[in-house]
Amino acid sequence: ADDHVYMEKTSDLNEYVLNETGRIFYGTEDQIAERSWNYGQFDAGVLEACLYILDRRGMPYSARGDPVMVSRVVSAMVNSLDDNGVLVGNWTGDYAQGTNPSAWAGSVDILRSYHGAGAPVRYGQCWVFAGVMTTVLRCLGLPTRTVTNYNSAHDTDVSLTTDIYFDENMKPLERLNTDSVW
Repeated sequence: ADDHVYMEKTSDLNEYVLNETGRIFYGTEDQIAERSWNYGQFDAGVLEACLYILDRRGMPYSARGDPVMVSRVVSAMVNSLDDNGVLVGNWTGDYAQGTNPSAWAGSVDILRSYHGAGAPVRYGQCWVFAGVMTTVLRCLGLPTRTVTNYNSAHDTDVSLTTDIYFDENMKPLERLNTDSVW
């Protein structure tokens, strides 16, 4: 069978699988910042943590050869929201019960903590989720790079659009307006 993640060019393999450090951009479209990130996909304990993520989600061994399925499971498990995944998101500014997301400079401590405690790590924000996702997928052999976007749409009704509803007087119908752009 074909290897769907095989990288013929050594330069691509080096960049998307073997590179252990990188830059992650964050902020807003008007105020872009960047930070160094240690992916650390080959550090001690990281592979065990990555396999634990798949196990915790109940991913069958027979599905682990499918890069799309692995990516979907990892995407779901990087955040803790509904499946006790790796990181708890927090945008409130109150980080007393955990670590300020700005304090993280890599994925290794996050993944080791999650695996060791068996509980979500407090706290992450978008760039932290992205860095951890990149680490896990690279560790599992999937070519990955971190990509930043600055305007995200949240489609709550699976219409593939962001919708705003108005009454006959052009007054927004707030009870129906659950989609958002942030």
